[in-house]
Amino acid sequence: MMNKVSFWARIKCASVFIVFMIFSVGPIPITSTIGLLVVIFRPIWFKKLVDTIYLDKNN
Repeated sequence: MMNKVSFWARIKCASVFIVFMIFSVGPIPITSTIGLLVVIFRPIWFKKLVDTIYLDKNN
């Protein structure tokens, strides 16, 4: 069974990606811009988000 924290983190991420997909129809590609920033700067919030999403996975 999936952890509640992990489940809600996945739902929130999916919701944000859906919103980004809707807004990226315009002239500025939001999703790829944020992806590039994550790859270049490796922010701590992204590491925490990934850790939360995979909280229920065993080693």
